Amino acid sequence: MSEPNDTTFDIVILGGGSGGYAAALRAAQLDLSVALIEKSKLGGTCLHNGCIPTKALLHAAEIADQTRESEQFGVKAELVGIDMKAVNSYKDGVISRLYKGLQGLVGGNKKITFVAGAGKLVGKNVVEVDGKRYTGRNVVLASGSYAKSLPGLDVDGERIITSDHALTLDRIPSSAIVLGGGVIGVEFASVWKSFGVDVTIVEALPRLVAAEDEESSKALERAFRKRKINFKVGKPFEKVEKTDKGVKLTIQGGDTVEAELLLVAVGRGPNTAGLGYEEQGVKMDRGYVLTDERLRTSVPNVYAVGDIVPGLQLAHRGFQQGIFVAEEIAGKNPAVIDEAGIPRVTYCDPELASVGLTEAKAKEQYGADKIKTYNYNLGGNGKSQILKTAGHVKLVRVDDGPVVGVHMVGARVGELIGEAQLIYNWEAYPAEVAQLVHAHPTQNEALGEAHLALAGKPLHAHA
Repeated sequence: MSEPNDTTFDIVILGGGSGGYAAALRAAQLDLSVALIEKSKLGGTCLHNGCIPTKALLHAAEIADQTRESEQFGVKAELVGIDMKAVNSYKDGVISRLYKGLQGLVGGNKKITFVAGAGKLVGKNVVEVDGKRYTGRNVVLASGSYAKSLPGLDVDGERIITSDHALTLDRIPSSAIVLGGGVIGVEFASVWKSFGVDVTIVEALPRLVAAEDEESSKALERAFRKRKINFKVGKPFEKVEKTDKGVKLTIQGGDTVEAELLLVAVGRGPNTAGLGYEEQGVKMDRGYVLTDERLRTSVPNVYAVGDIVPGLQLAHRGFQQGIFVAEEIAGKNPAVIDEAGIPRVTYCDPELASVGLTEAKAKEQYGADKIKTYNYNLGGNGKSQILKTAGHVKLVRVDDGPVVGVHMVGARVGELIGEAQLIYNWEAYPAEVAQLVHAHPTQNEALGEAHLALAGKPLHAHA
């Protein structure tokens, strides 16, 4: 859309990623005028450097594994090799189609003025882009995140890389060290192992995916051992040296690990430096923008959404926060988002999916004597046996109360999180879920069976 002469808008949004563009689209539906400012590409990290490209690589990795293991299903096939150029072409095609669709949605909307360029907050309600000022009756900060590194790590994009570089690698390394055993680290380790890379994960915390329930971590670690993905947990790195063949990582205790390249997967940091937030009075903490539960910053009529707000750095959280803020500005008084009710999925093999509280968090919140758990093994689930996957569905409930946590491990369990988030967010009791009919044979039945058992009437399980 061409820019109008009037540069005053109902909302000026700084950042066109998941949170920013969702806020723009919802605000336009509510008949508010919007200026959406983005220095790079619409869609942000998720579309271009995160969720979508990594999941495309993970799907290619799954195809590789299925081909390699096809004979156990009676299908004779041979994995000749991985063509990274073709894999990247497939990945980029997915991104391109989604990007064009998004450009059409935003560009074709008469209520949205898209501004290409780097914006900076120069007044409490003014964003400047290339010398031009855009005034908002409300301002939404949605500037996203970047791939973090650590002191002592010289990221060169060749031997020492971040996830951004890993997504555009045109070759398959013979070996790799993944520094960080969180979501990003285990997903890349999983992809590379499927592509035939010798992988070692080094994690400073005592377990992989430490934010998840402890039993989920243990199940993933078992699966990774079986897949011969090496990992060292509770081992902070001390130094990295470049060698003739790649890199050498020294970890606490003096152990060393050598590989062709090192992926730094230590999380993502808030993209707020130099954007003028603090100068305009926005309260910050270590680069993050502080908000109240209604996503208001310390400056009136200035809101923040997405990865710059402390909490889960997930695209769907950003979407929901963007929608929330647009409705808040429009006077719709939307319900506050329960952060624990946001579903979480890690797309390695096996997948991890969860919503609500871990067992430890639930005991902390309600008291250990008030919490009951049930772990249903996927060994009793027909579809999981067909898929030859292992894992579990674990429920955490308050005694004589609702289910407050659902934690799943296994192939494709990310597809089950929809029902799980309804169970948590609607504060369902096990007996209420046990009344629902789950189709057979599906992995979805595992959720039903777990609730039947917790309701005291197990079918294919022991109570």
